[in-house]
Amino acid sequence: MLISYHRAQLERLTDFEIADELEQGNIIYFPECPIPLPGEHELQFIRDELPTRLALKNVSYHPEADTVRGLDADPETMDRVHKILTLHSKEVDAFLKKIIPSLTAGWTIGTCSFRPIQERGRDLKPHASNELIHFDAGAYGATNGDRILRFFVNVNPHEDRVWATKGAFPEIYQRFGSAAGVRKNNPGKNYLQKKFLDHLRTGIVRGLKKSGLKMAHVLDSSPYDRCMRKFHNYMKDTPEFQRRDAYYQQIRFRPFSAWMVFTDMLSHASLSGQHAFVDTHLVPLANCRLADLAPINILKSAVQAAV
Repeated sequence: MLISYHRAQLERLTDFEIADELEQGNIIYFPECPIPLPGEHELQFIRDELPTRLALKNVSYHPEADTVRGLDADPETMDRVHKILTLHSKEVDAFLKKIIPSLTAGWTIGTCSFRPIQERGRDLKPHASNELIHFDAGAYGATNGDRILRFFVNVNPHEDRVWATKGAFPEIYQRFGSAAGVRKNNPGKNYLQKKFLDHLRTGIVRGLKKSGLKMAHVLDSSPYDRCMRKFHNYMKDTPEFQRRDAYYQQIRFRPFSAWMVFTDMLSHASLSGQHAFVDTHLVPLANCRLADLAPINILKSAVQAAV
């Protein structure tokens, strides 16, 4: 599940090597962060200042609007954070295009976030909590089955970032899909296809974006994304699922390490850790060589088997 790459290994990659590992639900781990990071002065600034000025769950740069959200701060601080996050986003983008080029064609560069708060013990509602194991779903508008790839860097100089997982989507779907209400005997072969109201909603969202509401895409939805959100909520709401059993694993990411994973594929929770960058990209399903393993196609295959 955790596959490590040191700097020297990155110069000897074979075609599709890392891309295929990601599609199978593995975490690609870099014991030493493979991209340039902000200088220590800038890192110390965001570690010290951002926890005291947080207005939302995280501080995030949104490239589609070229704005930073989640921060209650003066213009000088906002500009400084904007510069730090935009430069980091560009470094991540360039690195990923180099090591997984097959996945990056036509992708959407999403948010570059900084997590300034200790994950352990945050006073968040269950559906917003990072401490509960889940698949990512529903926070990016309508993915329509495209993949959610996230790249993480632990910039805490002293503390590991600790994750938990209970495995990848195919196995969890088999075990819990029926209880979650997303694995039905005969939902109809077209149940994941957009209907009239979905298309109408998408059209309205596009109109809003053209009129200047740059982040209107987060209002969009699809049957697939609603299904995944239902699964996400079930996982977080169900003590039976969250309990530590034979499937439960913890993973530690040491200071100044980095890792990436399809977070719609691998179940995960952030149990503890403070100060991390998180970059999100939406990868077109059409770019995936192992598309049969993608959640949307697992769902579709189950329907075909039931018909």
